Amino acid sequence: MYWKDLKYFIAYVAPISAWLGFSWGGWWSPGSIYVAFGFIPLLELVLPIDPGNISDQQEPSRLKRRFFDVLLWINVPILYVLLVHYLKQTTSGDLVVGEQIAMMFNMGLIMGVTGINVGHELGHRTSVFERGLAWLLLLPALYVHFYVEHNRGHHRWVATDQDPASARKGEWVYTFWIRSMIGSWISAWKIEAARLRKAGHSSVSAHNQMIQIQVITIIYLFLIQFFFGWLGLVYAFGSALIGVLLLETINYIEHYGLRRAKRESGQYEQVQPWHSWNSDHELGRIFLYELTRHSDHHYRASRKYQVLRHFQDSPQLPMGYPGAMILSLVPPLWQKIIDPLLPDPHQHSESTS
Repeated sequence: MYWKDLKYFIAYVAPISAWLGFSWGGWWSPGSIYVAFGFIPLLELVLPIDPGNISDQQEPSRLKRRFFDVLLWINVPILYVLLVHYLKQTTSGDLVVGEQIAMMFNMGLIMGVTGINVGHELGHRTSVFERGLAWLLLLPALYVHFYVEHNRGHHRWVATDQDPASARKGEWVYTFWIRSMIGSWISAWKIEAARLRKAGHSSVSAHNQMIQIQVITIIYLFLIQFFFGWLGLVYAFGSALIGVLLLETINYIEHYGLRRAKRESGQYEQVQPWHSWNSDHELGRIFLYELTRHSDHHYRASRKYQVLRHFQDSPQLPMGYPGAMILSLVPPLWQKIIDPLLPDPHQHSESTS
C-alpha cells in the first residue's frame, strides 16, 4: 500500500460526522450534511483539480491490492450500525422535531453515499460475495431494484431517451426525479421478465430477482417495525426517500443533456467518454470513491474505482459533484451555467458513424 492511497479514508468522514450528529443532537444533528454540502463544495472552490491518471504499468498491481476492496466492504457494518443508532435516537422521545428531521436528512445522506454509492460500485463486481454486499447496501434505501435496472438497463441505454436515468437538456431535476424513479422501477421489472423468458422460466417464480427483492424488503421493514415501532418505520422511510433523491440528483447531473447518435440501422452508437459528465475535483472524487470519473465508468463499466481515468474528450463539470448537486436544485441557474458547456452533438457522432 502506498501512503497516497490513504486519502480514501476521507470517505469515512461522512459516517463519522453522521455518528456525531446522532450522538450530540442539537445543531450537530445534520452531521454529514455539513460535510457533503458545506465543507466539500467550499474547499473544492480553492483546491486544485487533478486530471492525472495512473500509468498503464501501475494499473495491474493497483487492481490486485485488497486494500481498495476492504475499504468498500467496511461500509456494510458502518451503514447498519449508523441505521440502528439513528432509529434509536429518533424514536427515543428525547428529541425535538427539528432534531429528528435533521437526523433524517443526516441518515438519508449516509444511505445515498455509504449505501447506494458503494452498493453501485460493488454491484458491478463479478463475485457473488460482493454482489450480495451491494444488495445489503441498497436495502436501507429501499432501492435494491437499482442493482437490476442500473447494470442491465441504464448501462445499455445511457444517454438515450430510452433510459429513464439520463436527463434531457432543459429538464428540471424535480420532474426528472419522478420520471427516473418510476421509469427505473418499471424498467427493472421488464428487464427481469425478459431475462427469465430467455432462460425458459416464468416471470412469476422464485427465479425472479425483483420478486426476491420485494420479499427481502418486506422482511427488512418488518424488522424495523418490530424493533423500533411504527415511528421507526416512518423515519426509516423518510431517510430512504432522501437517500434515493440524492442518488437521482447525481443521476441527473451525470448525463444531463448528453445523447448518443442513432445510426441509420436504428441502433445507437457505442457509449463513449463524452456521453457522461466528468469531474476531477479530487475531494469529491475521494468522498464518492471516484464516482465523479463517470465518463470512464460508462466507457468500461468493469473498471474498478481505483483505476478510473480522465479523458480529454469527456465534458467537464465546472465544479465537483456535491456543488453540482446544489446548483441543480436551482434549474434556471443550472441551465445558464451548464447548457453552454454541452458538447456539440455532431462533434463526435460524425467520427464514429
